[in-house]
Amino acid sequence: METRVKVVCAIVGFLGILSAALAVAGEATKVTLKDVKVTDFGQCMYPRSPALVLGFVAALSLLVAQIIINAVAGCLCCKTRPPSSNSRWTNALICFILSWVTFVMAFLLLLGAAALNDRRYDENISYGNYCLVVKSGVFVGAGILSLTTVTLGLVYYITVESSKMMWAPPANPGIAMGVPQVPPQSTEPVFVHEDTYNRRQLV
Repeated sequence: METRVKVVCAIVGFLGILSAALAVAGEATKVTLKDVKVTDFGQCMYPRSPALVLGFVAALSLLVAQIIINAVAGCLCCKTRPPSSNSRWTNALICFILSWVTFVMAFLLLLGAAALNDRRYDENISYGNYCLVVKSGVFVGAGILSLTTVTLGLVYYITVESSKMMWAPPANPGIAMGVPQVPPQSTEPVFVHEDTYNRRQLV
């Protein structure tokens, strides 16, 4: 594996793990129903929670990882499918599509869960007899989707890079493939001096 591929995999893998870890931290620090206080006027008073920042940073990390993968690998839909490796092309296409599906789901979940934790005291309104909070498992689910997105993206990237090496024509500049050029020999008679001819006979 080339050094560039290893570096990209390390950076994207770190961002994916960071996004998942921040999502788990957001799950642990999110606002729950027992943290919400209801006033005499029926308003829900939400405390401040670090889940807002954690969710946004997790979404940002996932976004950067997705941008890096698609920037270095390129859009597979714009590539020409080689006739000799249909299975590799199909696997790469499946990973490419699924990575975008899971990315959209994880990104929206992280942003939505983070936004629901950003409620101010003067803007809280109770809905019937309930106060809106993020359900348990939303942040964790978003973290799992983040890891899935990064994994699929890396599989897609490695497949594309390995396919480039297989599709590239072999290059061997040390061997000349052309026909050697031999100068034609002259058939015209050449004048030789008599003394030169006699010297050759004596030798």
